[in-house]
Formats: sequence, structure tokens, C-alpha cells
Amino acid sequence: MNLIEVSFSTDLFKHYDCKGKIVVVVDILRATSVICTMFHNGVKEIIPVRSIEEAQNYKEHGFMVVAERDGKKLDFADFGNSPFYFTKEIVSDKTIVYSTTNGTNAITIGKEADQVIIGSFLNISSITNYLLGQSKDIIILCSGWKGKFCIEDSLLAGLLSKNLLDSKIFTTKCDSVYTSIDMWSIAKEDLNVYIEKAAQKHRLKKLGLDDVIGYCLTLDITTIVPILNGDRIISFKD
Repeated sequence: MNLIEVSFSTDLFKHYDCKGKIVVVVDILRATSVICTMFHNGVKEIIPVRSIEEAQNYKEHGFMVVAERDGKKLDFADFGNSPFYFTKEIVSDKTIVYSTTNGTNAITIGKEADQVIIGSFLNISSITNYLLGQSKDIIILCSGWKGKFCIEDSLLAGLLSKNLLDSKIFTTKCDSVYTSIDMWSIAKEDLNVYIEKAAQKHRLKKLGLDDVIGYCLTLDITTIVPILNGDRIISFKD
């Protein structure tokens, strides 16, 4: 049987051995939800970069750039980090450079894994099915907030862990898996109410950006599974 583990933040990820495993990166509010939305609307590929300097360099070379820090769009960027910006008219068949406070950091630190995929509520059934077909151990990496634990990513980790354990193909010895499942079992009755506890919800509200939250908590809007391929994210359709 294959093992599931959950890392509740990027700072904790150093304690996990990711070699030969699949890392599922989760940043519900908002990076992985935005990435799934862009692929759903036809983006060709996404280049995740960790630093502002890298993002600026790509911009100077003519790339379309999404860049934010602490929720705010950076001055040089073409777009901020809301899924609502990325319609088919804007992203279809485009390559987009992407840099965020937490999500792109999580994507890049998992590079030593056998594979890195992007998870959200928006593609939960498709990532479940994809992982069930891979026969590899899995680490669900919650992006968190600047190395700290966050609620929304942990809820997705709980739902995905439950789906995989229910298949009887996977097992776990990880306390974080059980904790995330327990959180999901409480929150699932009304995610929109439970998410009021999340600090990121209130950060976004303060910036007037909390209109995305209901969307980011919606299940199965897309069947796309974004996959890191070298230094770029491409799509796999379930």
C-alpha cells in the first residue's frame, strides 16, 4: 500500500523525504485555485517564480506576469492574484509568469519529488483519480502563510486524504493526515461558515478581495490536473 503524509506548512516540509513521491501543493486562498482556473480557461503553461526580481526580469522580456505580496498586486505586474481576472479571452494559449507570497514558494521547494501537482477544491475529484492511478507515496504540502499553519489548506488536505484512504489503496502513519481529516469532518457541513475562522479570509476582506472565497471553496469546477514539468506548470486532463 502507498502512504499519505501531510505537511501543514512549507517550514515543516524539510522534515519530510519527498524523493520518489508525489507532492500535492495546496494554496486554496488563492494560488492553486488561480492556477486551476487559468488552465481551465485555456492557459498554455505557467512559470512559477519565487522572487520579485525573477518576475520583473520576465516582465522586461515581454511575458505576462501575475505577482503579489501580502495579497497586494505588485506595481510592475499585469495582474493581481484573483481567479476572476483569468478568463478565456485573457489566458487562452498564453504563457504566464506567476509569483505569490506562499504558493509559488511551495511549488518550487517540492522539486526534488518524483512529481509535483497542483490541488484545490476546484479539481478535487480529478486529483483524487489521478493519484489513485499513480501507485506512489504522497505528501500533501499546505502552502500555509509565511511558513505558518493555515486552516483552508488543511481542510483540502483532509478531504483529499479521506478520499484516498477510503479507496483502501492508501494508508497512513501521519498524525497530520488524521488531524486534517478531523478538521474536514467538522467543516464540511458549511465551509463558508467554518472559513470565517481563517486568518487569510480576513486578510483578503481587509483588502476588498474576499469576493473569491466562495468560488475557491467550490468543488469540481474543472477536470484539469496541473503538473510541474521542469520549471513550468502544464496541464493533464482527467
